[in-house]
This record gives sequence, C-alpha cells and structure tokens, in this order.
Amino acid sequence: MKETTGLAAAGRPEIVAAVERLTGAAASGVPCAPVRDLIGPDDLAAAYAVQAALTEGRLAAGARIVGRKIGLTSEAVQRQLGVDQPDLGVLFDDMAYADGDTIPAGRVLQPRAEAEIAFVLRSDLAGGPLDAPQVRDAIEYGVAALEICGSRIAGWDITFGDTVADNASSGAYVLGRRRHALDAFEPKDVVMSMSVNGEEVSTGTGAACLGDPIEALVWLARTAYELGEPLRAGQVVLSGALGPMRPVSAGDTVTATLSGLGTVTARFTEGAAS
Repeated sequence: MKETTGLAAAGRPEIVAAVERLTGAAASGVPCAPVRDLIGPDDLAAAYAVQAALTEGRLAAGARIVGRKIGLTSEAVQRQLGVDQPDLGVLFDDMAYADGDTIPAGRVLQPRAEAEIAFVLRSDLAGGPLDAPQVRDAIEYGVAALEICGSRIAGWDITFGDTVADNASSGAYVLGRRRHALDAFEPKDVVMSMSVNGEEVSTGTGAACLGDPIEALVWLARTAYELGEPLRAGQVVLSGALGPMRPVSAGDTVTATLSGLGTVTARFTEGAAS
C-alpha cells in the first residue's frame, strides 16, 4: 500500500514494535497483548502501516495475494467487537479452502466462523467512479462462503486499530461450489443460516452487510484504490458477515446456507497447520 508502506519503511519504533509483537504471536501460536498501547486504538494510518509491513513480510516469505476481505460490515459483529466502521485485509493463497475441506483447528488462532458472500472479479477496479454499477459489472460470480476469522491478540481484546493492524483479524476462508452471476441472485436479499454441529447459531441477510454487499464492495474498491492497491481481476473478495460470528474448535462442523447460493461446509480437526 503506497500510503502505509511509507510509514512502515520509515522505521517508526511503534510500528516496528507492533509488527514484531504480532509476528511473534503468529509464529509461536500464543496470542499476544493488544497493540493499541503502541499505535493507539483508532490511528488509521498507523494501523494500516502495521498491516502493510506484515503483508510485505508474508510476500517476502513466498506467500501470494489472492484477494481482499472486508471486515466489520455487520452491526452485530461491530457490537460484538466494540467498533463502528468497516476495515479491510489481505487474503493469501494459504488461507483458501474448498467446500467440505477439513481445517486443522490450530491453523487459525482463536478461530471464529462467520457466513458471507464471496465475489470473484472478472475485471480490475482500478479507476473510474468505482460506484455500484461499475462494481456490479466487475463481478464474475458470487458464492456462499465461510470466513474463519482469527486474532493474534489474546481474548479478542481488540479495538479498531488492533484488528486493522492484525490484517483485519483474518485466518482462513472456505468457498462454496455453486457459482452464480449477479443476474441469478440479488446480494442484499440473500438469507443466511449458519449452524455448528447441526445447531443454528447465526442468522442474517445480505442487508446486514452495510445495507447491501455490493455497497460493501464499493467501499472496499474505493478504499483499496486510495491506499494504492486497487482490486484486480481474478481476486476473491469476502464481502463481510451476514450475521454474528461464532467460536469454533476441533471436532466442530460448520455449515452455512445462503438462499440462492447454496451451502458451504468446513470441518475442524485437532492439529496445527501443515
């Protein structure tokens, strides 16, 4: 990110310290203290500077960016975490799972599942008005998705600055098999039900995602462009939760059903990431 990378490269000690704290938690598997004591609870530039530095580290280690995620789009999730605005994070290739896959519970620190609509882009969103008509035209298809959120910060004790710095509390994601163009469904009208081990634990609709998942994607397209890393053709976009997230652990099976899009399932087993 052009704006944030400059801050990280400047070697501000608080940015460096936050990066080291989060990197250490990810490497050790032991959640760390919040980073707001270093960068503040709502300093947007500092938080994205930390995220950018962490992204640079992942890329240097061989990871590949495959998309973006929008976080904190649901009022229910915002209430859960005590924040009041969306954020964005980066999706890497090693975060991706397919419908029905088994995920080692240790793959994500303090995992929580949420159901959402994922979009795959057929064209760049790197200029123009970046409004709803342009965004809709750029979407190749949508699928049912599970995001397995994770926090490197102990107890999910996060403010807005903490979650942004921690790559928007990203962990893994699972895409359904049924692909639908936008002429086959209307994102804001999708009805979602998510169950853990057969028990319904979360419900919601597309309208819970900033009023319309398309508007969430508009926000993402504009924000990513302003940060110097616009959305690109072929990328996956997780558009945001349609209902509250729920904790998951080894032995759990999570299934989300989204009207017009079908179902998506993930199973969690003991063990760390392979």
